[in-house]
Amino acid sequence: MRLKLRILPLFILLTLMLCACAGLPDSVTILEGTPLSAKEAEAVHIALSENSVLTENSQSANQKEDNTLITNPTPSGETTPVPEVSPSPEITPAPATAPSETVTPAPTQAPAPTTAPKPIAPKDSTPVGIHGALRVDGSSLVDQNGDPFQLYGMSTHGIGWFPQYVNKDSFRTLRDDWNTNCVRIAMYTAEYNGYCTGGNKDDLKTLVQNGVDYATDLGMYVIIDWHILQDQDPNVYKSDAIDFFQEMSSTYADYDNVLYEICNEPNGYATWSSVKSYAEEVIPVIRENDSDAIILVGSPTWSQNIDQAASDPLDYDNIMYTLHFYAGTHKDDLRNRLDTCVSNGLPVFISEFGICDASGNGALDYDSAGKWMELIEKHNVSFFCWNLANKSESSSVFKANSSRTSDWTEDDLNESGKWFRDYCRSK
Repeated sequence: MRLKLRILPLFILLTLMLCACAGLPDSVTILEGTPLSAKEAEAVHIALSENSVLTENSQSANQKEDNTLITNPTPSGETTPVPEVSPSPEITPAPATAPSETVTPAPTQAPAPTTAPKPIAPKDSTPVGIHGALRVDGSSLVDQNGDPFQLYGMSTHGIGWFPQYVNKDSFRTLRDDWNTNCVRIAMYTAEYNGYCTGGNKDDLKTLVQNGVDYATDLGMYVIIDWHILQDQDPNVYKSDAIDFFQEMSSTYADYDNVLYEICNEPNGYATWSSVKSYAEEVIPVIRENDSDAIILVGSPTWSQNIDQAASDPLDYDNIMYTLHFYAGTHKDDLRNRLDTCVSNGLPVFISEFGICDASGNGALDYDSAGKWMELIEKHNVSFFCWNLANKSESSSVFKANSSRTSDWTEDDLNESGKWFRDYCRSK
């Protein structure tokens, strides 16, 4: 029995030496609970010490042999495993020649921005950034510095029928490529699916609000147009108009770039007296929210009888009276009326015109259009071309087969579109 007990420590000693030579962890746990004599313990200590030196030498040699494998991985990014004597499983060396497909190295010369990208045009270089809030001074529209200012741009067609052109890229193209500073958003009231005749009011208001937001983001001015036509007299849907302008003026009370056009083209049986009474109920609703926004008011005969407004004007500040013309139909008589009214101090605003006839179709009259533009520039009157659509008529600026809604090319434009774009570019 004693011999058997003495053989066991010697066996453990040999086992420890073999484990140490193999690079296994110290075998203290194997020794736990096994009594050794002083001489056996000393032998174990010497064996372990000698093995430690051998292990260090072996590791150094292995490290030298494997150094290039660790620091220079193969093209696939795989490396020869590091010997277990000095594992480093938590650190994976970055490949030198073939980065992992899932890791994109950070740029060294152009680090990613920490803030959102800036707008294409800085706010202070946009039309609104430069000119700010507008007001009426005598017969003139002036900017925040009191300098005469002219708004000009495109009017949409009915947004319920051609909603695709109410988008930010469209407005940006009008600003940057066509050189315009304002957009008129036309919302029909009485026609098919008009705001007051079965159209989805929420959808139409959303289109208007989107248009205002796009124009605002681009630093452009924008006109919200209550586009009466078939209803003839604006009093027909006066309660709807009051609710609409209450909501719009409340929403945009603090905006310097929003103008309100409260009745597009009174016609038929409408008189200036009825238009004026309508305006005297709608204007206070807007003024309750926005004390100084520009408000545009139409006149009878499709906004041609500005002389009647001149004889009996509204008693509010920052009011302008709209005149509409189509160069193929309206000639010297209406031009003379404009000249006289402005010369006598009436603030006139041309919120719609075309260079075809009054039907919105027919031949283009470049000669008459040239005379109109000469008079417009003489008095610095604002002007807006009808219409931003691809309807098959000569007043639409796009061809019927054009499908682009921004960044238009020559092939997209019809003749009136080319004429208006080129005119605005020349300003």
